[in-house]
Amino acid sequence: MTTEPTDSPFRSEPSARDTAPQFVLPLVVRIEKGAPPARTDALETAARAVLVMLSDERSLGDGEWAQAVRDWQDARIRKVVRRARGAEWRRAEALPGITVTGKSAEVRVFPPVPLDGWPKELARLQVSGTDLDDPEPPVEADASAPVLWLNPEIEMSAGKAMAQAGHGAQLAWWELPDEERAAWRDAGFPLAVRIADPTRWGRLTTSGLPLVRDAGYTEIPAGSCTVVADHPALR
Repeated sequence: MTTEPTDSPFRSEPSARDTAPQFVLPLVVRIEKGAPPARTDALETAARAVLVMLSDERSLGDGEWAQAVRDWQDARIRKVVRRARGAEWRRAEALPGITVTGKSAEVRVFPPVPLDGWPKELARLQVSGTDLDDPEPPVEADASAPVLWLNPEIEMSAGKAMAQAGHGAQLAWWELPDEERAAWRDAGFPLAVRIADPTRWGRLTTSGLPLVRDAGYTEIPAGSCTVVADHPALR
């Protein structure tokens, strides 16, 4: 299985994708003062939000978002997570997009926009400082469902990790045959995001499963392996 083609949007090496107009997929996580979501739930909800956007009829064929999605996928795949609360969140909800809800998290995903063309309601939102915790350790991942494994040796802010989980989910989506895509979508995109232990991580990175290498725009060095997408249908 080839999971990292030479023109992969998740590799750090220069490619033809760099000369295309650059777009970004905006995601906004709701973080109300005094009631933040759990970190793992926010990561999982962000990953599902990316899948919901990719599979939405408005993103396909002649849908109203389809051209923006194609332009985004033809260039480097960038995702940026910002945070909002109160009136900021209400303004974000008024823009075209899709809100995906987890156990404690709400994430709104928007159709891709030019890198320097964010709507003003989103451009003013903070991107840094999106830090979240898990009140309790996450339960062990169900091996029968897709798991997005995070590199145990890399520390990332919650916002950065949300974007990376979204990258992993997107790679899995691309690799799946149509029948498996439909089954995953119809089931509501069940998935887990977990930090791999070092031994498991070593096996995962040589398993042939889809692997995200960060382009190095923020926080971590270019070429860093951040996520392995372990979908049962790809094992």
